Amino acid sequence: MNKSAIQIWIEAGEGLQTEFKTSFGPEVIESLAAFTNTSGGRVFIGVSDSGAVSGVTTQPESAQQWVNEIKTKTSPSIIPDIEWYEVDGKNIVVLSIQEHPVKPVAVRGKYYKRVGNANHLISTSEAVNMHLRSFNTSWDYQISLQHNLDDISLDKVQKAIDQANAVHKNITEDPITFLMKSDLLRNGELTYAAYLLFHKNEAVVANIELGRFQDDITIKDSDRSQSDLLTQTEEVMAFVKKHIHKEIVISGQIQHQEKWQYPPEALREIILNMIIHRDYRSSADSVVKIYDHKIEFYNPGKLPESISIQDLLSNHYTSSPRNKLIADFCKSIGIIEKYGSGIRRILHATQTHGLPQPLFQQITDGFMVTIFDAQYSATQNDISKGGTGFFKNIKNFFASF
Repeated sequence: MNKSAIQIWIEAGEGLQTEFKTSFGPEVIESLAAFTNTSGGRVFIGVSDSGAVSGVTTQPESAQQWVNEIKTKTSPSIIPDIEWYEVDGKNIVVLSIQEHPVKPVAVRGKYYKRVGNANHLISTSEAVNMHLRSFNTSWDYQISLQHNLDDISLDKVQKAIDQANAVHKNITEDPITFLMKSDLLRNGELTYAAYLLFHKNEAVVANIELGRFQDDITIKDSDRSQSDLLTQTEEVMAFVKKHIHKEIVISGQIQHQEKWQYPPEALREIILNMIIHRDYRSSADSVVKIYDHKIEFYNPGKLPESISIQDLLSNHYTSSPRNKLIADFCKSIGIIEKYGSGIRRILHATQTHGLPQPLFQQITDGFMVTIFDAQYSATQNDISKGGTGFFKNIKNFFASF
């Protein structure tokens, strides 16, 4: 950078790729690590947070010691470029670093990323995902050391092949070859995706708790699903249908029409998304709660930090599946259409059905979708007359979209 460029960077202030420090210290190393885990950046030493140039009196030999300290305190080791500049008659040092190809870079066992003009700690789960994305893969792609071919059902694999062929696919391989070609079986070893998709026996890791509630604390019926992911879709769907209303619409045609309390296509889409995109490393269960006029679907695993709920509703995002191999497989056999289109189908189906817009929420370490029936608004208005206005706020929330 020339002197003019330096002035422009300083005048622009701290940001995603810029940090100011009056002297070298641990925070400088944290910033450099955060830059490598995000999109690269520069630390200006000898500049205050406000952009005032205070300068440094350090000699080049001492600056080289900084570089050595940065190298020894980061893993994998990073080595920034170091440059000296004179600004307003004072010396400043600029440490520059590129985004690292293999993430995340740690500083004494801690991971940081750059958000706006600040460094934020990265959770262990996020660090794992960041590392996997460095190799264009995901957790479910990894080999499961706890399981082998004896733990899955080849009959279930064949059933998936038959299902795919029923929707005009042309799969002619035997189950083992099909698993290998789908990357679900590598060098004779089972991936997490293969185990979750086709395991023989019930698996706690895939547990989904199902409940029909009379109110917040009274349970009228309950069940639990621990089957393989493809079977779970049908099991959860069957439990939901068991506890929602269906009316026969007489239209004058030979065959009467059925109208469910909620559109089945929206329910299936929610259930598929819940099962495919769940964080199976979490100890928490997926939970489905059915009430008189609403259904809550809770799933471990939050949205990627780059995607907000408003992004989902406005369709301004690029889908990044948490379980890429599972999602790819489900797409390849026709269970899902394409990445990122599920929310639009849910919204379209509920709107066409005359229902309020579903509520999408980040809750603790998970994500929840709540779908409401046509009577929900009227029922809650009756309950809340003279009350706190909570349900009025819910109506306003829906109206804001």
